[in-house]
Amino acid sequence: MKARVLSGVQPSGQLHLGNYLGALKNWAEIQSDYESIFCIVDLHAITVYQDPQELTSKIRETAALFIAAGIDPKESSIVVQSSVSGHAELAWMLTCVTPLGWLNRMTQFKAKAEKQATVGAGLLQYPVLMAADILVYQAKIVPVGEDQSQHLELARDIAQRFNSMYGATFIMPETRLPAVGARIMGLDDPTTKMSKSATGANHAIALLDEPGVIRKKIARATTDSEPAVDPENMGPGVANLLTIAHACDPSVTKSVVAGMRYGDFKKLVAEAVISRLKPIQQKYREITADAGYIDSVLVEGQQRVLPIAEDTIKKVKTAMGLYVARR
Repeated sequence: MKARVLSGVQPSGQLHLGNYLGALKNWAEIQSDYESIFCIVDLHAITVYQDPQELTSKIRETAALFIAAGIDPKESSIVVQSSVSGHAELAWMLTCVTPLGWLNRMTQFKAKAEKQATVGAGLLQYPVLMAADILVYQAKIVPVGEDQSQHLELARDIAQRFNSMYGATFIMPETRLPAVGARIMGLDDPTTKMSKSATGANHAIALLDEPGVIRKKIARATTDSEPAVDPENMGPGVANLLTIAHACDPSVTKSVVAGMRYGDFKKLVAEAVISRLKPIQQKYREITADAGYIDSVLVEGQQRVLPIAEDTIKKVKTAMGLYVARR
């Protein structure tokens, strides 16, 4: 029996090159090795305000981009988090066994809370919901980046605490992080990870950006004060552009770009990105031309995973002494 793998992306902002090279590309490559569940985590998205109509649209756009990026809905379950009530139901039950001190130590909560005038309680509970996402499907493998490793460790701690209090109920997710794709930094600030929530116009390359837009964004990307690419002394901006180019086209290496003036180097990077995104964008257009296809994929994914989630919820309720209807 294949181990179950789970990961997800919020349907907020625009999916960008960092999402693809750091996650989606890797998911597509490993999906046949596991029983794969990939979530569009809309309940996580609403920890900060989302325009309702835009969120509805972004959920479908994200699903279409999953498929365009190589996630096969016949091979993997593509699921909208809020369509499976077990996510939220389990999150509450896990909240009741999670010490407040554990949540107060989460570094991402502190970083995000500092940027907001008003902090909703959902932001504090975000890691418990993430634990519920993993545990409701009894996922063994969770391919996330290093920035999520603290949350993954918390999920293990919560599972272990629940098991010690109520008996063996949850499979422990792996602490190791499976191989993930390239870590892509912002074009305007190569010291921070490329992010959907960043506001800078030249921060990220969206997966649906037109070639002309991509060329302009990369032309404006931060480099350094050197006149040309020095492979042995690259600043973070140049190193990030090379990482992007190599991830899109493995033939672009240090030796190839050595000595290139930055104008020519950036043109090379831009063309590598444009070539890599072209088939994804074409596939996206084909998928979205069929108005009912995305909904059929999402319903199929929901129906495939519902029995897993329902079985877990029943076990958790029974373990805690909650009412379980007899049929």
